[in-house]
Amino acid sequence: MGASLTHLFRFNDHGEDFLEQIITGDETWVHQYCPETKAQSMPWKHPGSPTIKKFKASTSCGKLMATVFWDMHRVLLLHFSPPNETVNSAAYQATLKKLKRAVQRRRPQMSDKRVLLLHDNARPHTAHARVNLLERWSWEILEHPPYSPDLAPSDFHLFPNVKKHLRAKRFKSHDYVKH
Repeated sequence: MGASLTHLFRFNDHGEDFLEQIITGDETWVHQYCPETKAQSMPWKHPGSPTIKKFKASTSCGKLMATVFWDMHRVLLLHFSPPNETVNSAAYQATLKKLKRAVQRRRPQMSDKRVLLLHDNARPHTAHARVNLLERWSWEILEHPPYSPDLAPSDFHLFPNVKKHLRAKRFKSHDYVKH
C-alpha cells in the first residue's frame, strides 16, 4: 500500500510527466513449441457426444529468455539472452546498457529527464553492481512490492497474452522464435 500511495502522490504532483518517465521491464521464457491448452483444443460437440481422449503434451526443450522493456508508448527493447546463458548481474547490466542506448535512440527527449525503472525484485536486478550503474546514470528504481498485479503489468497482462498467441505454434530454431 505504501508503494502505491507514493506513486499516486508523485502522479498527483507531476501528472503525465511522471508516467512518461516510467520504463517497465521483465523477463519470460519463450519456447520453440508450447502445446495448446485444453480450452484451446476443445472441439465443438453436442452435450451427449462421447469425450475425446487426449494425450498430454509437454513443452519443447528449446527455449529462450526474452527480456522486454517498454514505456507508455511502445516497446523500447526486446532482448533474447543466448541459449544456456544464466541471467546474472553481469548479463542484466549488459541488457541495461542496451536499454540505455535504445532510450537515447527512441526517446531522445528523455535525456534531460530522470528514467524511472520499474522491474521485479529478482536477484540480478538488485545486485550492488547494477545499483551502482543506475546511480551513475541517475536512473531511479521505482519501489515494487512482490505479487502486485497493478504494478507488474507484464506478468498479468503482457506475457499471458503473448504466450496465448504463441501456443501450438512450432518454431524450427531460436532464430524463428526471435522473429
